[in-house]
Amino acid sequence: MEATQDAMRRKLKEFGQDHVFRFWEQLDAAGRASLTAQLEDIDFPLVQKLVDTWVADTPSAVPFKTIEPVSIIPVPSPGDVAAAEALAAGEAAFRAGRVGLVLVAGGQGTRLGFPGPKGSFPISGVTGRTLFEFHADKICNLQNRYGQTLPWYIMVGESNEAATKYFFQEHDNFGLNEADVIFFKQSMMPCVDGEGKFILDAPGHLAMNPNGHGGCIPGLVESGIVSDARARGIDTLSYFQVDNWAANIADPYFIGYHLLRGGDMSSKSNAKISLREPVGVHCVCDGVAQVIEYTELDIYPRLLETDADGAMIFPAGNTAIHVLSVDFIESVYNAFQDFPWHCSHKKVPYLNGSGALVEPDTPNAFKFETFVFDALRYINHPPVVLDIDCTTEFTPTKQMTGNDSVETARITMVKMWSGWLEEAGCLVLRDDAGGATIDIEISPRFALDRAEFLAKTEGWDWPSEGRIIIGPDGVLR
Repeated sequence: MEATQDAMRRKLKEFGQDHVFRFWEQLDAAGRASLTAQLEDIDFPLVQKLVDTWVADTPSAVPFKTIEPVSIIPVPSPGDVAAAEALAAGEAAFRAGRVGLVLVAGGQGTRLGFPGPKGSFPISGVTGRTLFEFHADKICNLQNRYGQTLPWYIMVGESNEAATKYFFQEHDNFGLNEADVIFFKQSMMPCVDGEGKFILDAPGHLAMNPNGHGGCIPGLVESGIVSDARARGIDTLSYFQVDNWAANIADPYFIGYHLLRGGDMSSKSNAKISLREPVGVHCVCDGVAQVIEYTELDIYPRLLETDADGAMIFPAGNTAIHVLSVDFIESVYNAFQDFPWHCSHKKVPYLNGSGALVEPDTPNAFKFETFVFDALRYINHPPVVLDIDCTTEFTPTKQMTGNDSVETARITMVKMWSGWLEEAGCLVLRDDAGGATIDIEISPRFALDRAEFLAKTEGWDWPSEGRIIIGPDGVLR
């Protein structure tokens, strides 16, 4: 152990970070071992490169010669031959056992005022069904529909790994086979101050941040997930994020288009509601697929242009829903040293010279992270981007009220389900604004979509009053 610590001291001195040992004499053996282990996981040359790029200097915006909108595949409509072919190809892939699922679930419910992993948040206002349970119910439905296992690969973070695993154990993996629910851990990056120095938030602990959802790419390979997928005969992974309860987690249309067009990585987009809506924008820059973050819109003013009728020229908002081939993930991983990184300036608690913890009033630290959509620049085909119906596929929950909130998610739930019920012949009581006045909840394990719901409820006798709750077992309560 002493040899390891001595070697780490030499490395820290080499990279100008030996200040992190200033409280070393105060630490017991366990504290010293913990700090040393934390330091061993750091890629020092990479951090130095990022400090040189983002802290010592400010990188210039990439000067694209051309920025053009992507071609968007519309939402399937009756009689759409291409959509029918895509559906057939996607369903064939499901039945052949070629599809797996990747869920990014490394976040905590802090912004929701919830003391636990975001996925364990009770997104339903009726039964308290959690985000994890909604997604698990969808998996059960798809497995029954296609007669194949859909392994669920879940990326967790350092802060929520133990709690997430316990939550799944406590709920018996929501009826899924334990061997098919596989967790892998997101890597962490050290925060640095304005001089590029590591920050201590405790005498034996560095302030760290997750390496971004782009970290799923090295995570999938280094954790053995890619090997597991190959062993199962899986070549296609459907990627989604935990906070979107409505995500169509494995859409056969989407997967079919991806496969028929030889996709490395494909995406779903939503039509932006305004030019400055805070979502990334799908576009093609100098012939290369890109997503430009909303924070960079003023750097690329072309993305804010409208046509002669006032319509947005770049309406394709990023939904964080993708399909990736296993081969593509591995190829990007093999070139990950060139993968783009992003930097943000944040407030991070730190120890001052006397060892007291300081809560800064202004941003004092730089955080580095990667974004999964940056992998699109490595695809070897024209972008495959499908449009979606936001109500039924994209209702992320970033906060309790306002845009992209628990409040709006619950509104869209009721809007979708009440429409299904009325088509099925159920009387739904509504207020003057058209909103349903009764509690409604339909488990995705019973019905994933409108068509399945109408088929399963044909001939049902509906109550004339009271709430409408249909559980996983299909029983009306």
